[in-house]
Amino acid sequence: MDQPGFTASLVAGGVAGVSVDLILFPLDTIKTRLQSPQGFNKAGGFRGIYAGVPSAAIGSFPNAAAFFITYEYVKWFLHTDSSSYLMPAKHMLAASAGEVVACLIRVPSEVVKQRAQVSVSLRTFQIFSNILYQEGIQGLYRGYKSTVLREIPFSLVQFPLWESLKALWSWRQDHVVDSWQSAVCGAFAGGFAAAVTTPLDVAKTRIMLAKAGSSTASGNVLSALHTVWRTQGLSGLFAGVFPRMAAISLGGFIFLGAYEQTRSLLLELGKESP
Repeated sequence: MDQPGFTASLVAGGVAGVSVDLILFPLDTIKTRLQSPQGFNKAGGFRGIYAGVPSAAIGSFPNAAAFFITYEYVKWFLHTDSSSYLMPAKHMLAASAGEVVACLIRVPSEVVKQRAQVSVSLRTFQIFSNILYQEGIQGLYRGYKSTVLREIPFSLVQFPLWESLKALWSWRQDHVVDSWQSAVCGAFAGGFAAAVTTPLDVAKTRIMLAKAGSSTASGNVLSALHTVWRTQGLSGLFAGVFPRMAAISLGGFIFLGAYEQTRSLLLELGKESP
């Protein structure tokens, strides 16, 4: 990828990530508390809805930037003709690679954020210090595997669907989609992907919130899913599905729309500069 494209993807991804995480943080808090093993009310209910926001704010830019740099680079590296039947596979591989890289930044931020969301009496830095003191660096990466196992299926659904919807819309109107149209496609793709991957999100939340040393804290996704199924049934596996769908649909609209708009603007500025 050329230098302007690389820089545009980095900045656009970061701007999009910060925008969506801060705007939709209250919905994310509600979803986390609904999925918490202690229950919604004991986890804080509607109190302290912005608990954990410093962790999200710090992690948003580098996390989203890392995803989109990797996503665009892998798409460029696996370049195929736009009409090729291999296009969806290319988008799936690019999105999967992006998630593996981005999760190296996302998971520590997510662990601290989610614990803050269900422990409103503790400050974010205090939670961060407690994790390092009690569990070390590996405590910050608890749930890495479950997060990757959630994000890859999510991206396998969202990004090929987003790219396909944009291509279809472009074909119907005979020109490339505008940023707002890309955002609409992102909202639909994100909401659908969010619904079908909610059980994996529940497992990830339980693993990150589990007490150190417990069987759930070991990070076994199938074991976490089985425990939820045994104790709460299907409703437990889909706990928080509606706030998750709402957040990710709105997030898809803001995130992918902001990404396309910022990237287009930066590339245009790059062409104009000598």
